[in-house]
Amino acid sequence: MMFFWIAAIVVFLIIEAATANLVTVWFAVGSAAALLAERLGAQIWLQALVFIAVSVGVLLTLRPFTRKYVNGSKHPTNADRVLGTVCPVTEDIDNIRGTGSVSVDGKVWSARTRDGANIEKGTLVRPVSIEGVKLIVERA
Repeated sequence: MMFFWIAAIVVFLIIEAATANLVTVWFAVGSAAALLAERLGAQIWLQALVFIAVSVGVLLTLRPFTRKYVNGSKHPTNADRVLGTVCPVTEDIDNIRGTGSVSVDGKVWSARTRDGANIEKGTLVRPVSIEGVKLIVERA
């Protein structure tokens, strides 16, 4: 079993090195703990239990940290500054046909309505959210 746990550590670390996110480091640590248990003379079922317990423990301990600091980096784009402003509709908004645009700060955005209502060109609207490259608007 010693070679199995060493191989597991190597495989998990190779997978970890090949990915941009932390996905298997917990299993590498669990494999190392199981290897230690094996070297101390533990039976196979206890080694497996140690592997599972340590892997889950490390996952539950480190996952919130990794989500916040490693994988959770958001890059603000200043696009959200258009939310809440009042702007004119430059092309009739029709969610069913998938048409509509508004002009905000001199830039034209595709637009859809939050409630599905059609809004005519020239009507003043207020962006309430952004979905992809479309503004979701409501009448001002």
